[in-house]
Amino acid sequence: MIPEEAVKRLLVVDCQVSGISGDMILGALLDLYEDEGRIRKAIETLESIKDCIKSCGRLKVSVEETTREGIRAKSVKVEFEEDTRSRTGVELKETVTRCAEHLGLSTEARELALRTIDTLLEAESKVHGEPVERVHLHEMGSTDTIVDVVGAAYLLDDLNLLKDTMVYSTPVSVGGGTMRFSHGVTSAPAPATLEIVRSRRFPIVGGPVDRELATPTGVAVLVNLVDEVAPFYPSMKPQRVGYGAGRMNIEGVPNILRVILGEPVGGALIPDEVYVLETNLDDVTGESLGYLMDRLLRCDGVRDVSLIPMFTKKGRPGNIVKVIADRGGVEEAVRLLMEETGTLGVRFYRCKRLILARELIEVEVEVEGLRETALVKVSRDRDGRVIQVKPEYEDARRIALKTGRPLRSIIRSLTEEAMRRLEKGVEPPSRM
Repeated sequence: MIPEEAVKRLLVVDCQVSGISGDMILGALLDLYEDEGRIRKAIETLESIKDCIKSCGRLKVSVEETTREGIRAKSVKVEFEEDTRSRTGVELKETVTRCAEHLGLSTEARELALRTIDTLLEAESKVHGEPVERVHLHEMGSTDTIVDVVGAAYLLDDLNLLKDTMVYSTPVSVGGGTMRFSHGVTSAPAPATLEIVRSRRFPIVGGPVDRELATPTGVAVLVNLVDEVAPFYPSMKPQRVGYGAGRMNIEGVPNILRVILGEPVGGALIPDEVYVLETNLDDVTGESLGYLMDRLLRCDGVRDVSLIPMFTKKGRPGNIVKVIADRGGVEEAVRLLMEETGTLGVRFYRCKRLILARELIEVEVEVEGLRETALVKVSRDRDGRVIQVKPEYEDARRIALKTGRPLRSIIRSLTEEAMRRLEKGVEPPSRM
């Protein structure tokens, strides 16, 4: 049974002991794969982006089983040859865009990769006091950074973890002591790493060893992926655990990143996240508003659209158009709002909410001698008890028009049939 408009999976990124880096993320995600054939295919796919990276003459990605302080983990190594010592921010974003197009990444994966690059550029800009467009990246502009960022987005996409998945993280361990990088010797964490966690208000913990544990690339992916940060794991049923190995063996500390994939416990209230878009209108006709709402509701990623009456300046009547959308639907919804109404601006903000677990089931009823099927939405509480049963309007409307029966009669029949089968424990087929 697949819940609709709800979190189906939970992913926990446990980086509170040994920090995080790009290669550790790749290793941990590859360790979630249950098929060695899929792992080999994923590696070959990542190596195929070589031709998208200018100045890169050779690229080899390898993965092997290893141990860190007795714990088995996957270690990823990226080997490359290139003819450049740095890349500008523009070059880096263009390269990531080419890689995303080559791999056919989903909108969510492409946006994750580009947001990660933006985060790195903004951190470097702040640290060096230069405009973003003038920033030159040395270590963070190399081919392995591109592979780490694009690879993380690709693997998350391939594992189907960028939709209907709530991502949690522990505070990230940043290590301590001093470290050497392209600008000399500095304290751990690196300035860019520290700027990323500062700007995102992401919690950190020092130690437990005297070395760098959190890299800018790893942290940039983390802050753009995670929905919630907590010192403890959420209530969940773990299904798979992935371990990604860091490069160094650290005595007394397993240098691994652990990711846990599972499902919410029972039918509990599930944390969800949506984006709310709003714009005020006082000069758009009713026909145009109706057409706009129809187009918005057909837009991928848009969950709901509402129209709220209001008074504007000088007492003129107007409307607020409010759209609830997934992250991937924001850009298209904004474009439609501006294109269809001529509005000069659209407000949008991220909104957290708690929802009941929901599923769509198929129910069959006989009406006027005809057997018809329809989808019915079932909502449950934390104990799995049915809270609401509601037939889908379009299906009920179709049956009513076909049979000539009143719509309310069809809705009642579908509801009663769904309840009858649920109470008897006869599970109707779920809509996948």
